[in-house]
Amino acid sequence: MAKITYVEFSGTEHTVDVADGLTVMEGARDNNIPGIEADCGGACACSTCHVYVDAAWVEKLPSMDDMEEDMLDFAFEPDMARSRLTCQLKVSAELDGLKVFMPEKQI
Repeated sequence: MAKITYVEFSGTEHTVDVADGLTVMEGARDNNIPGIEADCGGACACSTCHVYVDAAWVEKLPSMDDMEEDMLDFAFEPDMARSRLTCQLKVSAELDGLKVFMPEKQI
């Protein structure tokens, strides 16, 4: 289990426990966190679960694959240094303390 902090564009923070094996997107969905729409349900077929990862976590996360990188081209104002799709981030104890920031909107 990991504590993940989701920060809405407005600055409102939500810190929740997310079970190992789920994705960061599923943690948001299961805890009714606004700002992550996840239209494709986690299939990496859209960009509606886009977030900006806290700078302290960028190097700690697994590298993104080509499919995630391609989908980020469709995200709202992607930052290739910090943008990730939460459906591609699998939760484990190593992600305990992860902080992600939602963009102004999802497209």
